[in-house]
Amino acid sequence: LTTEPISESVKENVITGEDVVAKAKEYLGCPYSYGKAGPSSFDCSGFTSYIYGLMGYTINRTASTQLNSNGTSVAYADLKPGDLVFFRDYSCTKSASHVGIYIGGGQFIHASSSRSGTGVKISSLSETWYANRYVGAKRILA
Repeated sequence: LTTEPISESVKENVITGEDVVAKAKEYLGCPYSYGKAGPSSFDCSGFTSYIYGLMGYTINRTASTQLNSNGTSVAYADLKPGDLVFFRDYSCTKSASHVGIYIGGGQFIHASSSRSGTGVKISSLSETWYANRYVGAKRILA
């Protein structure tokens, strides 16, 4: 795994959503741990902030502040690889309680604490829990 940030010159010219997804996939299987932001374990927003940090972008640390303060809003129909996708548990009073990185094909990669398997994994936006709790998406890359 490469944990070195990408240089500013590269960031300005080359980073794509596919680059973000490829980097995120390097961490598949890493364990979930609440409050952790890598490199050996993550919570959901720790994972997204860590991956974007490696790509040279500083984003907020929590799902709700990433939703409220980072990037540009993106319609569901316009999702592209690298976009952040947000969800809110019914009991949560914040704008978002979970975040992942869209990888394309209706799927996203995230650090999950779910009963169906913890750690960094790929899930479908159409899975009932996510489909019912989707609250929006943000594009970090220009």
